[in-house]
Amino acid sequence: MADSVAARGVALRHPAAAPLAVLAAGAAGAGYLYVTDPHQPGHVLPRCPFHLVTGLLCPACGGTRMVYDLMHGHLAGAWLDNRALLLASPFALALLARWAAEGLRGRRWRPELRPRTQALILLVAVAWTVARNLV
Repeated sequence: MADSVAARGVALRHPAAAPLAVLAAGAAGAGYLYVTDPHQPGHVLPRCPFHLVTGLLCPACGGTRMVYDLMHGHLAGAWLDNRALLLASPFALALLARWAAEGLRGRRWRPELRPRTQALILLVAVAWTVARNLV
């Protein structure tokens, strides 16, 4: 009986629920980030665990500072914080928008990346990590 109730709960969830929850969480995080300068010490924002353990910058290190700079109109600062993430942001936002739009239309949507595309993304992330740690 419990299995059928759980199955019905999943089946009854609207396809827009997950993307709208992600958007709401992103908006809440952006609101906090807008008034909290991650360039200054004393904020409650999490540190990168990869950087804490290895001392190296991961492909996403600087992403929080980049978003803060973008929200405050500092494109040059965002560029310096994380170039690769800044260039990838429009694609990520487009995927989020498509996910939300399809959900609002009542359809479930998942992006399907070909293995070659996945390999390319991984290669770019590794190359960016190596390049930014050599400088």
